Amino acid sequence: MVKLKYKRLLVKLSGEALMGQSKFGIDPKVVTRLAGELHTLLNHGVELGVVVGGGNIFRGAVLAATGLDRVTGDHMGMLATVMNSLVLCDSLKQRGVAAAVMSSLDMPQVCDRYTQRDARRRISEGELIIFAAGTGSPYFTTDTGASLRAIEIQADLMIKATRVDGIYDKDPLKHDDAIKFDLINYDQAIDQRLAVMDVAAMILCNDNALEMVVCNINKAGALLDLVKGRKVGTHVVYKEA
Repeated sequence: MVKLKYKRLLVKLSGEALMGQSKFGIDPKVVTRLAGELHTLLNHGVELGVVVGGGNIFRGAVLAATGLDRVTGDHMGMLATVMNSLVLCDSLKQRGVAAAVMSSLDMPQVCDRYTQRDARRRISEGELIIFAAGTGSPYFTTDTGASLRAIEIQADLMIKATRVDGIYDKDPLKHDDAIKFDLINYDQAIDQRLAVMDVAAMILCNDNALEMVVCNINKAGALLDLVKGRKVGTHVVYKEA
């Protein structure tokens, strides 16, 4: 077995990653491909936790701007992450992967209740755990939820899998002259207001010495290359006090 640079990962997938070329919802072919990428990591001995956003189904913050109560909207967004987690989990199980969804909200008929102790144990035993419903509290993004879960399961690295191949000084999908960063720290990302993830999530990662890589989930084999130590995407590091 190839020696791995990172043993335990938290992979954060955006809800939009599940849409494929559609403007809304879930593309089964995309889910199948993503499940295959995660399965490959497990076959190489990687211990995995996954967080999936819900933006392909519902964004509470957007409707809150139109007058919907923010707490109600955020709870609806949490439920969207549960739906995405369930479809990814089912696709993994169809491949023979031991996988389960753990939710921050109580819904015993649908998925398991999240506890740090159980999550760590199950991941150590080779089970892939998908963390749903964010932190379980409104006003926190799935980026913050992913950072929190990565710290709690003692991940060696958090991977934010997006539709671009790293962090740029401006949106590369809109600007041809956008410059990519190969390495950056959290303080620089915050100071330059780079669209990495929300500030609360970055502060959480920095304070807990959690490194992160932002990479393109649509590039086949990118996740495996990363855990083998190859240069992929943008590496975000913490700044020592």
